[in-house]
Amino acid sequence: MAFKKINNMVNHRRVESKRKETEEYTILSPKQLMWRKFLKHRVGVAATIVIIIFYIMIIFAEFFAPYDMTHAHSEYLAATPDRIRFVDSTGKFHLRPFVYKRVGERDPKTLRFVYIEDVNIKCFISLFVHGDEYKMLGFINSDLHFFGIKGGKIFIFGTDQRGRDLLSRIIFGGRISLSIGIIGVVIIVFLGSLIGTISGYYGGWVDNIIQRFIEILRTIPQIALWMALAATLPPGLPSTWVYLGIVIILGLIGWTGLAREVRGKVLAIRESDFVHAAEVAGASAKRIFFVHLIPNISSHIIVTATLTVPLMIIGESALSFLGLGIKPPMTSWGLLLNQVREVQILKHYPWLIIPGLFIIISVLCFNFMGDALRDVIDPFAK
Repeated sequence: MAFKKINNMVNHRRVESKRKETEEYTILSPKQLMWRKFLKHRVGVAATIVIIIFYIMIIFAEFFAPYDMTHAHSEYLAATPDRIRFVDSTGKFHLRPFVYKRVGERDPKTLRFVYIEDVNIKCFISLFVHGDEYKMLGFINSDLHFFGIKGGKIFIFGTDQRGRDLLSRIIFGGRISLSIGIIGVVIIVFLGSLIGTISGYYGGWVDNIIQRFIEILRTIPQIALWMALAATLPPGLPSTWVYLGIVIILGLIGWTGLAREVRGKVLAIRESDFVHAAEVAGASAKRIFFVHLIPNISSHIIVTATLTVPLMIIGESALSFLGLGIKPPMTSWGLLLNQVREVQILKHYPWLIIPGLFIIISVLCFNFMGDALRDVIDPFAK
């Protein structure tokens, strides 16, 4: 009887030890390991969250923007940003944020309107307020906005010289500035991956012609080339066609760097056994490109594409700032910055430079996310 009890205890301990070993040494798939490694990159995770928020806001811009981007508030021309408060002039604390109602008065010296706060009228900020009517995604009729003031006006980033809310124009302008980066990168990835693979796989005179053409393109100053090609667009084109033209121009110019990198990767793996096996089996060049070569360098392409998006955003902003990009009534962050080309305007209306902060934030976030992805995908990164 005692021997049986001892035997049961030994078996129980063996089962417990096996269970602990199973729990301690859990086998994770490569995707799970990459996900865990990405989560450890706190800056990259924070940047990714900011980018996701930006894209949600521009997709549903009509809802998140307090006003229509073309709505001119004639009583608030070039109004300074509202100060959001929790404590009123008497020192009383309020749980809900509020702004004081402002009244415009003309300065007798400069003849510009100055907006003075009326401390007797508090306008509390509310969520889900009814305002300007719009069509969400082009077919959903609504007038509900994410925030606003009932019976009043709020301008968190102020207004421009025509009285249009700057925050609303920044949200709508993000649609162009952020979408042009994604669409342009699709063109760059397609051309860069295909041309780079052809150059690296065939080599010889094909490689020489492609590389010499790339060198010619890269020797031309990028901004000057952008301006020259953008200036060829007819001035009477509709805004949507101008937008499409800018996307194509940025995509057709920006593929050279990725093509060079893909060529180097293909040169390193084209003599691999699996490539030779595919050739012996009679696989076509198209199948070798898209089944064997490009998938093996897809991680590098993804990282490069992520780091290319900021360059596209800067390119569009530069063209629009110079007056060669997006045309009204469409708007973008670069076109909004076009308003502060003169020093006098920047001196009197400094809040009009706020769209530049969104360009900086989005570019930094894409770079941080790209760095995180590069560390995750690189097997030798610590």
